[in-house]
Amino acid sequence: MVTIPPAAWTNAAHKHGVLSIGTFITEWTSGEKICEMFLADEESYRAAADKLVQICHYYEFDGWLINIENVLSETAVKNASLFLRYLTDQIHERIPGSLVIWYDSVLKNGSLIWQNELNDNNKVFFDACDGIFTNYNWTEQSLVSMKAHSAAQGRFADIYVGVDVFARGKVMGGKFETNKALELIRKYELSTAIFAPGWVYECHEKVDFRKNQDKFWSLLVDFLYLHRYSTSLPFISSFCQGFGKSIYWRGKVEQQRNWFNLNAQELQALHISETMKNGGWLRSRGCSEDAWSGGSSLMLEGMIPSGLPHVCARLFSLHVPLADRTFVSFVYKPPEGVKVSLELKTIDASLCTYGGIEEIESTSVIPESLPESDQLVEQFVQTCGELSMDGWNTRCFLLKMNGCSLREVCVRVSREEGDEDITFNCRIGEIMLLDADSLHAPLVSVKGICISDVFWQKGTLKENVQKVLLSATLRWKYPSKQVRHYRIHWRHLRGPDPRVPSGALALVGRSYSSLYRLVELEVPAPPGLIELLVEPVTRESFRTPEAQWGRCSLSYNQDTSPSATS
Repeated sequence: MVTIPPAAWTNAAHKHGVLSIGTFITEWTSGEKICEMFLADEESYRAAADKLVQICHYYEFDGWLINIENVLSETAVKNASLFLRYLTDQIHERIPGSLVIWYDSVLKNGSLIWQNELNDNNKVFFDACDGIFTNYNWTEQSLVSMKAHSAAQGRFADIYVGVDVFARGKVMGGKFETNKALELIRKYELSTAIFAPGWVYECHEKVDFRKNQDKFWSLLVDFLYLHRYSTSLPFISSFCQGFGKSIYWRGKVEQQRNWFNLNAQELQALHISETMKNGGWLRSRGCSEDAWSGGSSLMLEGMIPSGLPHVCARLFSLHVPLADRTFVSFVYKPPEGVKVSLELKTIDASLCTYGGIEEIESTSVIPESLPESDQLVEQFVQTCGELSMDGWNTRCFLLKMNGCSLREVCVRVSREEGDEDITFNCRIGEIMLLDADSLHAPLVSVKGICISDVFWQKGTLKENVQKVLLSATLRWKYPSKQVRHYRIHWRHLRGPDPRVPSGALALVGRSYSSLYRLVELEVPAPPGLIELLVEPVTRESFRTPEAQWGRCSLSYNQDTSPSATS
């Protein structure tokens, strides 16, 4: 009945400046009984709405899709619109920018008849909330009727026309023809609700998922509105998609294993799929074969045709107020035969409140690299590490701009010489902009580290060597807006033989919140003393000195009660 979006999904959505909403659904006879209970009277529907608002606020998502797919009695349907209005008002008051959407199913008389459009039979629900998600069996005439409907005037964007990617029933588009549905919907200036894009994964060979994913969204990109991401400095992306074949840190493999964690996803670049005159082309894709940080990098691939000196890839569309002195770093692997440069587009900050629909003209800036001997570069190397390693190259820049905002981040690829057609592959690892003064800011220490839920397992390996496995939960305190991730380490401090020195520091894993669960960490046989350490990596990727890490020790002996034997 109540579906809460997974926290990792919500985190990834918010990182990109978009909403994440839950679903409240009732169906069949059981759903009818539930509706008769919570829509029985004002006290009941207000209590239900209040609980939905509390859930939304607690789990920090942004609203609800209300999907009642069962018939309603006369009393229940009368209260349904009042429930919607009360829920919408309350959630707007508690969570600014939140959204309540009604699914096209029940009519104003309580019947369950999908309309596939906004009309007089369901407008009472549309009027009571933020929008309607229509069923999927619409026609072009449905779009014409909706746009002309009196309830839609001034609210075209609140009508989310449903598109089933699985193309079940008599629907427009779907599968690799979903773009046909979107093209028609955009013709009538309405919004869309794309249902089940997981078809790309579920109905095709898994090894072709990335290729099919790129194909699917490339077909839609011309019909999707561009959401300009708004944030303050620092602006950082390593293009990590939240999964990979290995975990990378500064171009080196930190852990070699397949992994998936959307909390690790960083801001994604715009999807690029362009064809130019004279046969030129430009594409972008995420690639997990190599990365600077996280699990993937951004691959720019293309062909500069004869007669064209360069191509330019727009990676980000933004609103980022710049500092008077903004430090920029650009990490990439230099391709052969072409030159790669960063191009930034800015506008005067006074234009950022512009409310028109026309694009504001921006100024292009192609900054020149700072020498490695520059004081800021030396400070950056001291806090982050070497500029070049394993084929990766880092270029640093300083922007001196007063009262400007960053509008676009682009990468320009130019031919080095000649005028013949030239193909290229350019791997981009990270782009970062930060206030230059932050390079000198003091780093924060981890506080309040504690360990709980300790669980031991004992067993015997070959040659009667005892094995001890530790599972435990670590918690700590650190300003969440200042951290990119945490690296969790452990080391053996002391055993039964004082002549044996302490063990070396060993990496256990990463955490993207101030909580980490150790699972079956193998430690030396008892008695022993181990230390667990939490290393914060700041948003700017500054490494914190070990003296400021969080640390706690854990002693154990032969009396530690095993809960399992292996």
